[in-house]
Amino acid sequence: MNKLEELRQFKEEIALGGGQKRIDAQHKKGKLTARERLNILFDEGSFVENDVFVSHRCTNFDMADTKAPSEGVVTGYGTVDGRLVFAYAQDFTVLGGSLGEYHAEKIVKVQGMALKMGAPIVGLNDSGGARIQEGVNALSGFGKIFHNNTISSGVIPQISVIMGPCAGGAVYSPAITDFIFMVDKTSQMFITGPEVIKTVTGEDISAEQLGGAMTHNTVSGVAHFIGSDDRETLMQVRELLSYMPSNNLETAPIYATNDDPNRMIPEFNEIIPDNPNKAYDMYDIITKLADDGKIFDVMPHYAKNMVTCFIRLDGATVGIIANQPKFGAGCLDINASDKAARFIRRCDAFNIPVLTIEDVPGFLPGADQEYGGIIRHGAKMLYAYCEATVPKITMILRKAYGGAYIGMCNKELGADIVLAWPSAQIAVMGAAGAANIVFKKDIKAADDPNAKRQEKIAEYEEKFNNPYRAAEMGYVDDVIEPATARQRIISALDMLSTKRESLPAKKHGNIPL
Repeated sequence: MNKLEELRQFKEEIALGGGQKRIDAQHKKGKLTARERLNILFDEGSFVENDVFVSHRCTNFDMADTKAPSEGVVTGYGTVDGRLVFAYAQDFTVLGGSLGEYHAEKIVKVQGMALKMGAPIVGLNDSGGARIQEGVNALSGFGKIFHNNTISSGVIPQISVIMGPCAGGAVYSPAITDFIFMVDKTSQMFITGPEVIKTVTGEDISAEQLGGAMTHNTVSGVAHFIGSDDRETLMQVRELLSYMPSNNLETAPIYATNDDPNRMIPEFNEIIPDNPNKAYDMYDIITKLADDGKIFDVMPHYAKNMVTCFIRLDGATVGIIANQPKFGAGCLDINASDKAARFIRRCDAFNIPVLTIEDVPGFLPGADQEYGGIIRHGAKMLYAYCEATVPKITMILRKAYGGAYIGMCNKELGADIVLAWPSAQIAVMGAAGAANIVFKKDIKAADDPNAKRQEKIAEYEEKFNNPYRAAEMGYVDDVIEPATARQRIISALDMLSTKRESLPAKKHGNIPL
């Protein structure tokens, strides 16, 4: 056998990972192999594998005689829609994808390359966790990965895709990254698994219940997206990358569109119900604003009273924060505040303008919210808005009451442009509540208290429960015809495209975590 044939054969053996039997077992579970996944993620034929021949140095517990092709992780780079992206994919067919010292070194190396080159990195996680045979060396590897995640945060987009088990220390790398995708029914995340929980607390729970994709997309808020299988999930990752810049010194790519930036939306003139207590679907507003009606929803299953998504306006990426009247009247609560704050900070880190669409009756009242720290969680949202230096536009559709009016990015929180619809109600509280407090004595002294209350409610509405008082004071830049909303927002974004704002020099702020 000549040297060239030897090389080819060596690479073919490595490409088989743990062997055909284990590959078949992976497929039987509805999962693809590491290299099959990378072929879907990257443009056809573009992926270049690094460190193909790296092997472990462990001699404990028969490891000296144990082969681990590619050290159980495939690393490299390629293009996604023609743009440079780095990736690593853990190979479950090799020692269960367990992380040993040199498995970690491969990941650390590709993280460093992504940071130097200013390109996104995607981690495909499918691992049994730390390689027990390597003990503290494996734990040291995790620490190095977490450190690189943190140093890269806000510099390059980091995306984690959970495509199998992810337990113990392994979950913290994804948790530090910008976005987490999970695959329904085949991926799990937890600090301690069901067996440990049963031993310690006596609680009997399945792995899917404890840390499955829907659990983390709906209950915990740890994950941001869910896919039905490996292929669909990886195609979602490709789509997300199209909305992101390659790094914090660039802006997201601009895509050609035939959707007229001056397009009027006459339906908006009638979309807000006359009854202020009647709900409507905020997605109807967002999809009609967006180029070609297309949105990319972030955390669609969690804190549904708050919508966070990406759209394009005249081809450019815009981040949307919007109250959803269909769920909890669009109130701000603990989970909605966390969801919004993190999304705002992502947008700010990667030069994505933020459009806030407001219809908020207030913060959700209740002992559970107070005990859960709504003050601290709500403050995260205030902090995120105040710190963000990207263009910030706020559009008030209907309710904008009290502290929640401020929380949804009013002028004082740094909104560059505030637009209001004629249906906007900007006040400390709703007219009924305000009238009961302001005119309490008049109502009580009246011959017909109910009639007096209605009279005072109407009086308050006329004076304060509209956008014109705020506009008179300069808190609202313009009250617009709803049909012109798309045109006005695109015009404002165009004007704000050269915005330059910097924060005072400091090591870092102290966000109320």
